[in-house]
Amino acid sequence: MRSHEMGQVPTDHEAEDGWEVAHPLGGSSLAGVRMAGFRDRIAAGLDKRVFAQPSVVVVIGLGDTPFTVEDDQGAQPLTSFAATLSPGPARVRGERVECVEMRLSPPAAYTLLGVSPNELTRPVISLEDVWGPAERRLREQLAEGATWQERLVLVDDFLMRRATQAPAMASEVAAVWDHIVACRGRVRVAELATLCGWSRKRLWSRFSAQIGLTPKRAAMLVRFDHAARALRAGENAIDVALACGYVDQPHLHRDVLAFAGCTPRALAEGPRREGGGS
Repeated sequence: MRSHEMGQVPTDHEAEDGWEVAHPLGGSSLAGVRMAGFRDRIAAGLDKRVFAQPSVVVVIGLGDTPFTVEDDQGAQPLTSFAATLSPGPARVRGERVECVEMRLSPPAAYTLLGVSPNELTRPVISLEDVWGPAERRLREQLAEGATWQERLVLVDDFLMRRATQAPAMASEVAAVWDHIVACRGRVRVAELATLCGWSRKRLWSRFSAQIGLTPKRAAMLVRFDHAARALRAGENAIDVALACGYVDQPHLHRDVLAFAGCTPRALAEGPRREGGGS
């Protein structure tokens, strides 16, 4: 067994809401990857909104019963799927859910998914359409795993193999993304172009092709993510707007509406977790 052996790490909250959750001890072998296993212990069912966030969400179901995934193009039954950085107000429903969920940074997603974001046909897409027969083989192996430890190691090994076979994101694009994250989205495009030594036009083109968003939109998304976390933590909307660099509260309101499909108050008052999720 490798040194970062994986196991279950339950918490009181997870026990209370009926979800068994397993995290990898020591984390993933790859940078930009977070993963966990989820099982609905009391058959409460899953009904979860998927908001825009600065990571690509990948879910692999372990059973034959598909999730029902709804996005702006309608509903589709999927046993596994990937949601882009900005999927719109999507929703995932499921019964007796047992799955592995991964959250991939854009550089990790570019390498591990093996496709450019521009090639994805809709905001939430079947993982089989991305990984082909390898997706089904991985699901079969995961279903046969006796413990979460075995399953998470299987996923980690699978991702490691993909990482050695796929091209990495351009170092300039990855550096720009890292800078946007470090600045919490409070950065100008001209500053980003200077950072990587490209013209604004070239940065816009290369960044959009490999991240799936323009640099400006990516900065807005990262800023929104920090604001959403603060709102969900109970902070006042006026204070959040000021702390996150919005011009005023109406500016925050517009961004939350654009990325979450609801008002800041509705986002703050919504349940912290609707079903499973890391």
